[in-house]
Amino acid sequence: MYPKFPLPLLVSSAKCFRSCVPVRAFQHLSRSSLRIPTRRYASVAAPQCHSSQSSDSPTVHSFFEENTSTWQYVVLDPATREAALIDTVLDYDPSSGTISTTSADRILSFIETHGLKIKYVLETHAHADHLTAAQYYKKKIQVPVGIGRRISTVQETFAPIYGFSPSSFVDTFDLLFRDDEEFSLGNLSCRVIHLPGHTPDHVGYVIGQTVFTGDSIFMPDCGSARSDFPGGDAKALYSSMQRLMALPESFRLFVGHDYPIGRDQLCMSTVGHQTDSNKHGGKGISESEFIAFRNARDAVLGTPHLLHPSLQTNIRGGRLPRDTMGRLAFKIPIITSVEL
Repeated sequence: MYPKFPLPLLVSSAKCFRSCVPVRAFQHLSRSSLRIPTRRYASVAAPQCHSSQSSDSPTVHSFFEENTSTWQYVVLDPATREAALIDTVLDYDPSSGTISTTSADRILSFIETHGLKIKYVLETHAHADHLTAAQYYKKKIQVPVGIGRRISTVQETFAPIYGFSPSSFVDTFDLLFRDDEEFSLGNLSCRVIHLPGHTPDHVGYVIGQTVFTGDSIFMPDCGSARSDFPGGDAKALYSSMQRLMALPESFRLFVGHDYPIGRDQLCMSTVGHQTDSNKHGGKGISESEFIAFRNARDAVLGTPHLLHPSLQTNIRGGRLPRDTMGRLAFKIPIITSVEL
């Protein structure tokens, strides 16, 4: 999920003031000290297991993080027990500035219980609606973090807004994937595909007959993600959706978020199901119809409430920012029409 804001306003010193919001990182506070229900910080439903009949496809364990409606994935080659983590969540409560690792620790416990060997932490894009736990996993289990190489475009866009220097991005990611680059996960072959539209850096991961789509497509009854992020584009998003729907009908598609109405959370569909039923980009819906709908819809969407903390963390591979005094803190740009 992404923002609608005028970038010239954000980078104009006359119109943009920055407030620093302190961050309490990795502190485990008591319930009484929080003064709000514990579930406010993180709520991870019991993981779902999605096995495959195909020997060249992974077993997928999905974890739903309720506060941000994010699907996190443990992707496993059952033959070797090698696994990858895709689109992880670091829990953040903006009202108190508290970061915790409840979601990540639960997945780490799952990994340990099942004897998995984590080979990668993978990002589909620089998320603007939740913080990534990639850096936490890297520190805990010494695993490399990968993302599409166009993350540099997003970094260049937001560096002046948040006051990041070029040195802030040195070695933020361990792996920068090229379009159609291939790598292995145990005995499984993996391929990176560029899926722009939601964001310019967006990629998907094709592992056998399974694709992790991030926010390039949602469940058929949810349709599509917004495309008004800087560098986002409704036409490109439609093309990315059509690229996914051109795959064999039996391919499994695992989405990055789900926003159900009147049903339980779902994470998986098939290419055939998406082609027949996706309400925004399925068969019978033209490119021009999609663009008109998507642009009109995006025009009335609000800014994601974790936008600024998410971007400041995620474009740096999960590293938390510090202020000029070395304290952990997020910068929140302020848009105003008056001088105060």
